[in-house]
Amino acid sequence: MTDLQDPGIFRAVLDSLYTGVYLIGRDGRILFWNEGAERIIGYRRHEVIGRSRRENILMDCDEHRCVLCGVACPLIETLRAGQTGDVQLFFHHKAGHRVPVHVRAVPIRDHNGLMIANAESFDEQISVSEPEIGQNNLAAHGCLDVVTGVMNQGLTRSYLREHLAFFAEYDLSFGILSIRIVELEQFRTAHGREAADDILHVIADTMKHALGAAGFLGRWTEDQFVAIVPNCSAAELEKTGDNVRTIVNSSQIRWWGDLLSVTVSVEPAMVETDDQIESLLERAARGRVPSPATINHELG
Repeated sequence: MTDLQDPGIFRAVLDSLYTGVYLIGRDGRILFWNEGAERIIGYRRHEVIGRSRRENILMDCDEHRCVLCGVACPLIETLRAGQTGDVQLFFHHKAGHRVPVHVRAVPIRDHNGLMIANAESFDEQISVSEPEIGQNNLAAHGCLDVVTGVMNQGLTRSYLREHLAFFAEYDLSFGILSIRIVELEQFRTAHGREAADDILHVIADTMKHALGAAGFLGRWTEDQFVAIVPNCSAAELEKTGDNVRTIVNSSQIRWWGDLLSVTVSVEPAMVETDDQIESLLERAARGRVPSPATINHELG
């Protein structure tokens, strides 16, 4: 046997891949977890090997449906059918936030063709929005919120003014989401400032992933974030808001052995003629999205 035929060589290669790779046995327990999986999801191998998929370490799926999307999980269905497939999912990160991943599942069969395990690989779907480019430079100029790392109110105002100007001159429509954390002060009183800061950071990371590359996210007040969604319709804005609400409300942190979470309210508002920042935010606070006809206006 040459060195390249040694099974240990192949295991070492899999273990060192930048892509996440893990192996699930017939009983649903994780048998292998490589360095790429540790990097993307945050869990060390000793924390996941031997644990069952039914414990929902990676995603909120039961035997019937995915909690996040409310339908049968495409990955589980692929595995049950013993077929090769790939899906887009949100995995739990150990820190609590959601990580969008592209998962590829391959059934492993023995010499008789019987399925004995499933191998899955996954890559993080990284999106970089404009405010994240040169983030260190923004932080150096005091443009980022210290706790969450997203845009602070000052920079968020600048982006809102810019989008309002584009709308007035070029009719480039956009919407905002007013995202408020329910009972943040009670959470801070019950669990302490450090726990509150940790959950805020997790929520901000989760929202950035949910908004994708096109959205802009800023912290507006102590318990409120504002997301700017360019070039969207009212229906698209509401769908984005629903997605943000669902994903954030299923995020949690582990704090002194307990799993802590908060809920958020998400209210959308589309830009209207003669809007200013305050009027746009006030309409979002009322939770009203105008019809597409309302946002049409004449240039000049």
